[in-house]
This record gives sequence, structure tokens and C-alpha cells, in this order.
Amino acid sequence: MNNFIISLNRFFKNKNTVTILGVIAVILILFFGYRFQINKMVSPVKNIPIATKTIQPRTEITGDMIEYVNVAPVVLDKGNIITNSAAIIGRYSNYNTVIPKGSYFYNDTVIDEAKLPDSAFVNLKKGEIPYNFPVDINSTYGNSIFPENYIDIYMKAYNEEGKLMVGKLIENVKVLAVKDSTGKHVFENTEEDRQPAYLIFGVKSEINILLRKASYMNNFSVELFPVPHGVVVKAEEGETLVTSETLKNFINANTVPNDEIEDKTEETEQKKTTKKNTSSTTDDTSSSTTR
Repeated sequence: MNNFIISLNRFFKNKNTVTILGVIAVILILFFGYRFQINKMVSPVKNIPIATKTIQPRTEITGDMIEYVNVAPVVLDKGNIITNSAAIIGRYSNYNTVIPKGSYFYNDTVIDEAKLPDSAFVNLKKGEIPYNFPVDINSTYGNSIFPENYIDIYMKAYNEEGKLMVGKLIENVKVLAVKDSTGKHVFENTEEDRQPAYLIFGVKSEINILLRKASYMNNFSVELFPVPHGVVVKAEEGETLVTSETLKNFINANTVPNDEIEDKTEETEQKKTTKKNTSSTTDDTSSSTTR
């Protein structure tokens, strides 16, 4: 027994033996470590949700829109894929997102209803006011005016002398959205036949007031209509082609001045504030009396 122990000690004290054992140990560690990592990367993760149908923008996601597949972890590491259906069901597809059939659900494509933005207001520039311009299938040239298109707004009206004027009122306006009569975006859903009712675009305050004034001038038979930017509208027989400045002067001369509109707005706001303060004072008095 002692001879065996002495031989074993000599074996391990041999430098060559230690080196060989060390190399073997390193090889085994690398082999099993590599094998573990490979198994970890290829062993499928179960029950990853994917879409059973194409989901249009602004659509509430329900359980029947989801099925489950097993996916290799290496796929999940490549993106912000949602792996739990509880984080999907009851939420909405984003306003700028179509989720294709068979696609994974991503964190930036699925949002809460309260955070669902309107693309028209997302793209509104600073200092601009959104304007709902009424249209129909005919005035949009067979529904061929799309978001991101640029248009000019033309105006027809009979002047004080009874002559029919036509001209470009404002130009180069960017369309932010096209909506139907229920407020839904016409082009965001490819599965529904939505008819245009409004063009949404942003304008400065003075243009917003000008358009609103013109829209109420029924006694002059005012007609406002969109034209694709760059298209030249020519006067037809019986019409007089006029400049933008002529139209603006005509509108302002036959409607309430802007400062009066602003004064009325301020007066309304003051009444609201006074009413609020009076109500607040009454509540305080009632509360004091109760005490």
C-alpha cells in the first residue's frame, strides 16, 4: 500500500504529468462549456406568441389573434420580442404598424390604448393648428389624395357684383391624414373600404381663421376644394381668375375682423374663469358654513 502511495506521489510530482493533466482538463472544460452553450442556444423556448392573422393599425389584440410556437433562443436575442401573451392581449397595434400573419409581437409595435397617438397630431409642426377640411370621394379625385401629399386650397365665390371668382387661397399644404366620417384613418386599414370625409393638415393661426371664415360665407356661395400642388386650375367660362390676396381681402371684408374673434375668445375664457372662481368661492363658503 505504501509503495502505491509513493508511486502515485511521484506520478503527480512529475512536471510532464501535471502538464498533460492540465491540458486534458482545459480541453474537457472547453468541450463541455462549448456544448453547454450550444445546447443553450438551440434548445427551443416554448410558447412564444405569434400573430394568427394580419393585424391592422389601431386594432385591439385578442386571444384568437395569437398562437404559440417554439423558438430558438438565438432568435429571441436578436430583437425586442414579447415572449408573454399577457403583455399583448388587450393592448393595441401601434398607429403606424401592420403586424403580418406569422410575425412575432415587438415592444414598439404593441402599446396601451391610452398611449395610442393620432398620426395627424404626431406630425403637427410647432405653432400649427390642425384643420379638418371636408371632402368626399369626388373632391379627392377618387380617393387619390394620400397622407404626405401636398395640396393647394382653391376657392370659388360670387363677389358683391354677382360675378363668379375662382383662385388659389393657400398653397403647398401637407396632408397629415385622410379620415372617414367616423374619424378613422382611410388608408391605415387595407381590409376595410373607408371613404374620405376629411383631410387633416396643419396651418398657422391666421390661415386657420381665414379658412373658417370662408367656410361660413354661404351667402356668397363659397366653395373650397383641394387641388394637388403643382396642378394649375384655369378659369372656366363665366369665371374670373383672381389672386390669393384678392380672395383674402374679400373674405376679411365680408366677415368679422380677426381682433373681434380674438376678443370674443378672451371674453369667453374670462367668463369661464369667473364662473370657476365664483363656484370655488361658493363651495368654500358652503364648506365654512357647514363647519
